[in-house]
Amino acid sequence: MPAKIIDGKKIAEQIREEIAHEVSLLKKRSGIVPGLAAILIGDNEASGIYVRNKEIACKKAGMVAEQYLLPAASTEREVLLLIEKLNHNPGIHGILVQLPLPKQIDERKILEAVLPEKDIDGFHPFNMGKLLAGCPTVLPCTPFGVIRILEAIDCKIEGKEAVVVGRSNIVGKPVSLLLMQRNATVTVCHTRTANLAEKVGRADILIAAAGRPEMVKGDWIKKGAVVIDVGINRLADGRLVGDVEFGEAQKRAGWITPVPGGVGPMTIAMLLWNTLQSAKRTLPA
Repeated sequence: MPAKIIDGKKIAEQIREEIAHEVSLLKKRSGIVPGLAAILIGDNEASGIYVRNKEIACKKAGMVAEQYLLPAASTEREVLLLIEKLNHNPGIHGILVQLPLPKQIDERKILEAVLPEKDIDGFHPFNMGKLLAGCPTVLPCTPFGVIRILEAIDCKIEGKEAVVVGRSNIVGKPVSLLLMQRNATVTVCHTRTANLAEKVGRADILIAAAGRPEMVKGDWIKKGAVVIDVGINRLADGRLVGDVEFGEAQKRAGWITPVPGGVGPMTIAMLLWNTLQSAKRTLPA
């Protein structure tokens, strides 16, 4: 029996409807409208589309969305000055710096310049440290979206073998921490992992986030496993594929996310969720 396809668009839409309702209530009760500022440096087409999609989603939810498009030749100081300005703007509750950045700009310095309470992507070392310590904090959007997908399909995480393929700061590391907090036994695989197929084959829950097209072969998948494919890769023929060999994996998995239409919509939904929570934290105690 083929795997059930997880409709990330549908799950994300339900979350966005909840957010829009809460935004409306917040505005009526306090006059506060959640505001998100997105900074895009350079003319990367994919990043530009992603930022525009975020802006559209914000406006549909009743939020304020501001875009700051800077030329690729912008200096680090110019970006830092803009972030400082946004840090002090009470109408902006979340600041998003779209990655990757041009080579002349230190990514770590830029991310650390954003106030932790406005770090809507959850990338600031302060927020990452709180995540590591198991304290309440802003959660990185894609890992948070992965957990919400697992919850939406009533996947039991506690006691399960979870395998994460990829160890990036954006997805691999934080999603492994979130799974451990929910009492999964987690294995993190990477470019130096030996016997990758064997380790993937043990997974009750597989999170593929390596950024390599179809590197996880379908016949590696444990029968009945939940497969969450975070990867999105464009092939030479123009097709978009994930990190998992979807057709073959679907024959063995119990549940599987498609690419596109799986994790991607959830990332934007959780960005809106984080922005709303940031705005609510400004309410008087």
